[in-house]
Amino acid sequence: MRKTFKLDEIDCANCAQKLQDAICKLDGVEKATVNFLTQKLTLTASDDRFDEVLDRVVALTADIEPDCEILR
Repeated sequence: MRKTFKLDEIDCANCAQKLQDAICKLDGVEKATVNFLTQKLTLTASDDRFDEVLDRVVALTADIEPDCEILR
């Protein structure tokens, strides 16, 4: 399953790249892209684990970029 989410308050392109790299390393993530210009996260994970993976992505985002929020 692939879904796109709006990111609120991603500060810079470097921060977006750092976040993308960290998300891609999470177990269950098949592919992730963070686009600084459009302020969007596109996440691909298996259908049966998508919600679990998304919860981990949200927690990781809060750790790496506390000001950034993933709008579901």
